[in-house]
Amino acid sequence: MTTSAMPQINPEYVHWFRNSAPYINTHRGKTFVIMFGGEAVRHPNFSTLIHDFALLHSLGIKLVLVHGARPQIEKNLSEAGVASPLHQDIRVTPREAMPYILQAVGAIRLQIEAQLSMGLANSPMYGSRIDAVSGNFVTARPYGVRDGVDYQMTGEVRSIDIEAIKNNLLHDHIVILGSMGYSATGEVFNLLAEDVALSAAVALGADKLILLGAEAGINDDDRLLSEMIPNEVDRFLRDRDLNQELCYFLHCASKACRQGVHRTHIISYAKNGALLEELFTRDGSGTLISHDPYEEIRRATIDDVIGLTELLTPLEEQGILVSRSRERLEQEIDNYSVIERDGMILGCAALYPLSKDSAEVACVAVHSEYRNGSRGADLLAFLEQQARSHGLHKLFVLTTRTAHWFVEQGFKEVDAESLPKDRLEQYHNGRNSKVFQKTL
Repeated sequence: MTTSAMPQINPEYVHWFRNSAPYINTHRGKTFVIMFGGEAVRHPNFSTLIHDFALLHSLGIKLVLVHGARPQIEKNLSEAGVASPLHQDIRVTPREAMPYILQAVGAIRLQIEAQLSMGLANSPMYGSRIDAVSGNFVTARPYGVRDGVDYQMTGEVRSIDIEAIKNNLLHDHIVILGSMGYSATGEVFNLLAEDVALSAAVALGADKLILLGAEAGINDDDRLLSEMIPNEVDRFLRDRDLNQELCYFLHCASKACRQGVHRTHIISYAKNGALLEELFTRDGSGTLISHDPYEEIRRATIDDVIGLTELLTPLEEQGILVSRSRERLEQEIDNYSVIERDGMILGCAALYPLSKDSAEVACVAVHSEYRNGSRGADLLAFLEQQARSHGLHKLFVLTTRTAHWFVEQGFKEVDAESLPKDRLEQYHNGRNSKVFQKTL
């Protein structure tokens, strides 16, 4: 009698699933506002996106979906022979166009609700029960007359009914917002979906704003920019001739970050699995714009030396860090990056080149009153991005007290002989530090 062989499990799948666990735990209970245009709705990958929304919902993430309808509106208006021109990329909406706009927006909302309600066997939605709700959550006002142009029934967001949305999220509903807003006098206004998404994310204090577009993030000379801060976004917008969608997204992301939404992601709706890759893997799939309103990670300057000294001295006195004189800090300041909040240095880390393909992470420190968050990990990620941009593939760190933390960040302990030759010669300094390495 023969026994059948045990089925083999794909080791890549097991590795991915295990490594996604920290992100699953981090995202549970958080609020994400996800915006996508009408172009995404008519793309062949949209049904897969709906499945991914359902998966996020099943993992305990509170979702607010904001949809646009630009191509569907243009199709309806064209077929009806109604003119609705664009001025400075904003639609001028005559009153006679509103029935066709309402029809386009309503049809998309019904399509989303129908697809979220699917529970077919042999499909990713099998066994799921999702209650999707929409309503008059957005109060609008007229866009008015600007540069001599009367935008008529085009509007802008005046307020978001936060309590109603939060109550629905609390009861495990997915909230759907369209590009429509209602005035106190009962009028309906045509809005920019990006404006609705930004206003909702800021008002809700959302943990993430996710913008789904045609492209996989922001590219600079065919190189994907995986992370940006608002100041970099401002410079990028000045120096580049971008398409309308990316301009909208970058302006929206920059405003969101400056108004309290810590993380905004720009990713592709066309790439299968891009949303899951962005949220549940270390490298992601698109561009992350991240910045607290009063806090940013940046390269250090000579003006930061005093703040660095005040931050490092207590740790040096405890023997956690090697003592560094003010003169040494001034000489090596180009290697340092800092977290600054309202003029105060909250954390720092340094990256010292060792060889053509390696560097050493040193002097990772966070102020004692600010260690409950992820600032240390954020600093390390900032250094890793620097290392990648310089073509480096290995990071080393020498530590006596924080070994476990570096292991949690993906470092593995190695023999001292793994260090480049010049650094190995300096290793024997009496501290007996453990050596850790991370491959980028």
